[in-house]
Amino acid sequence: MAAPTVIQPLRTGLLAKKLGMTRIFRDDGTHVPVTVLHLDQLQVVAIRTEEKDGYSAVQIGWGKAKVKNVTQPNRGHFAKAKVEPKKKLVEFRVAPSAVLEPGSTLSAAHFSAGQKVDVCGTSKGKGFAGGMKRWNYAGLEASHGVSASHRSLGSTGNRQDPGRTFKNKKMEGHLGVDRITTLNLEVAAVDAEKGLLMIKGAVPGSKDGYVLVRDAIKKRRPADAAFPAALIDASAAETPAAG
Repeated sequence: MAAPTVIQPLRTGLLAKKLGMTRIFRDDGTHVPVTVLHLDQLQVVAIRTEEKDGYSAVQIGWGKAKVKNVTQPNRGHFAKAKVEPKKKLVEFRVAPSAVLEPGSTLSAAHFSAGQKVDVCGTSKGKGFAGGMKRWNYAGLEASHGVSASHRSLGSTGNRQDPGRTFKNKKMEGHLGVDRITTLNLEVAAVDAEKGLLMIKGAVPGSKDGYVLVRDAIKKRRPADAAFPAALIDASAAETPAAG
């Protein structure tokens, strides 16, 4: 008889900025292409609870925004959490047992090297694109009477019945700027001191774009993963080193 499946409580993800791609070298000399993601003063700004809001979630803010660029209502929102104004806010659904205290600072050590994660971002905008680029169509033949329409779609409908082009037909149009989630990417390395996550391979989005990183939904979370989250001790961070 198979062992029962244990459901792991859902914990928060991280909000990061995509710095670009590079590579890291392993001990055996092989190199791994990685995308570098940066965490900058990632703090919990607000929480949602079952009793008050009907669901459990944490709102996370990235970076530091100038006060003059923040609206008056949002200034009060950040002041209530006793955090500095943030450049970007996102919300992650979590289990009731994984709700964090407002003001908590998240660490890149939330994920560990070798762990599988899902990364969500906004794909690069490519403007108006033809059918071959947008949908990977083969195009028309290079000979046999085809003239000046080699990259066209070809027929888009039927004959007299139904005599029209169906809705949602794959045709030319706007390409990119879509919400893309790539599953089961591997965390190649973590630098908690610098707030860096290095994800093996490419992730959706352009340079300096924001991405969401969460535990992979199709893979089990490592048993030693921090729960409800890996946090930075604010008092320890503010204490100057003895010297």
